Amino acid sequence: DQFVPDPWPIPEGKRPLRCSGAAFSVGISLLEAAYSGMGCRLMMFQAGPCSVGPGNVVNDELREPIRSHDDLWKDKAKYTRKATKFYENLSKRAASAGVAVDVFACFQDQTGLFEMKSLSNSTAGHLVMGDSFNTSLFRQTYQKVFGTKEGSPLLKMSFNASVEVKSVRELKVMGAIGPCVSANKKGPVSDNEIGIGGTTCWNLCTIDPSTTLGIFFEVASQQANQPTANRMGVVQFITRYTSADGMSHIRVTTTGRNFVDPKEHPEFIKGGFDQEASAVLMARVAVHKAEVDENPDVLKWLDKMLIRLCQKYGNYVASDPASFVLADNFSLYPQFMFHLRRSPFLQVFNNSPDESTYYRNKLLREHTQNSIIMIQPILYSYSLGNPPRPVLLDATSIEKDKILLMDTFFHVVIYHGDTIGTWRDKGYQNQPEYESLKNMLEAPSADAKEIMVGRFPMPRYIVCDEGGSQARFLLFKVNPSLTHNTTFGWGQTQSEGSTFILTDDVSLQVFMEHLKKLSTANQI
Repeated sequence: DQFVPDPWPIPEGKRPLRCSGAAFSVGISLLEAAYSGMGCRLMMFQAGPCSVGPGNVVNDELREPIRSHDDLWKDKAKYTRKATKFYENLSKRAASAGVAVDVFACFQDQTGLFEMKSLSNSTAGHLVMGDSFNTSLFRQTYQKVFGTKEGSPLLKMSFNASVEVKSVRELKVMGAIGPCVSANKKGPVSDNEIGIGGTTCWNLCTIDPSTTLGIFFEVASQQANQPTANRMGVVQFITRYTSADGMSHIRVTTTGRNFVDPKEHPEFIKGGFDQEASAVLMARVAVHKAEVDENPDVLKWLDKMLIRLCQKYGNYVASDPASFVLADNFSLYPQFMFHLRRSPFLQVFNNSPDESTYYRNKLLREHTQNSIIMIQPILYSYSLGNPPRPVLLDATSIEKDKILLMDTFFHVVIYHGDTIGTWRDKGYQNQPEYESLKNMLEAPSADAKEIMVGRFPMPRYIVCDEGGSQARFLLFKVNPSLTHNTTFGWGQTQSEGSTFILTDDVSLQVFMEHLKKLSTANQI
């Protein structure tokens, strides 16, 4: 509140001269010299792109727009490569010194998060994007950074963390995906790397209760050492960190599963499948491929892996798609992949490089529950005289006499059907005989506030009506089972009050039909 705008005049047609890269370098240098290895944070409040000095992502001429995804694909972003390399070098220095770098970017346009992503990804610092520093949304988010433990004055954040993995010789570590860097500790590592590989230990400059790593293993060749049915594959995770009061902590978690031959006993593999955790891990691998490897065929790879899983663990008669059935603990996995394919994590249409970076950054560090919400948002329906109930994330769930509450992790949307919106505008809820309507209108708001209390960063709160411009936030996410190209979907017609989605995207039903056809065909 005490900050004032820079009084220095800005020439017409020019951008403000911001030397953010130099500021990062100076800040990291000071903390390297004074507090190296002691656990600290460097916070950058970015109100625009770096336009001068090292790490600039654009020049000061407003007529030159900042790079887009199309510019990156065509290699026309002339500042990106040099700026990205500059910030990667800074992130290595910061990670070595134990400095967590937080970037708070609030601006109506891009600020260069795409180039700066390594500062957050390598140091586990926060990456927050918003429209303005003056909004209550940002202030509440910033206050949560300094949240304390319940019943204690200690901050929730801890520093100088490391996660080490010890396993039996049959299990080799492929790598980890998350906000970490390699500690270069050798051990039983696989030649096939996923994420940050070649090590059995990773360092994190800071951790909080929601920080997670995705660690991948490979079963070693069984020709020389065939695991017996009585042998157990044991994995031990050793987590070390320093809490905010300076105390060192070590936490050891040991788990194990019996080795089985998947060909002789596939039922054991099927029984141990966690479809939510598997979907999140696959999403991390896909995002890592899109972010680091710049692989244009991520969607093809994702489809191929899904088909392989369905072929191996589905029950079907060859060349008969109608016979295809998945077990209960596999049944939701295909729809997770369907929504992942449509999500902003892999689809960049209508998103800037900075927005894609922000969304992917959150997916790579949040726990399973939050990550699943990002992939497939939760939708609740409210109706007169009935308690709220979860409904399908589908166009058929949109009804004129219902209120919908959707949680996407980044947004909390309350959607009023046309009939409900008309009653509200006429003020029926203010009349004593319509108290049930008043309670119905208040219930989603109360539930939305409860969702937002424990969320970091604070999600954007949107209240909209059917046909309004803000309704696009919900219509974009639901399965387009009813479109302008369909006559009916799931037994409903337009005359019954269903909302049609104006899109050319395929629906989940069409997706599943193709999946069944390909899964029951020849092996790929």
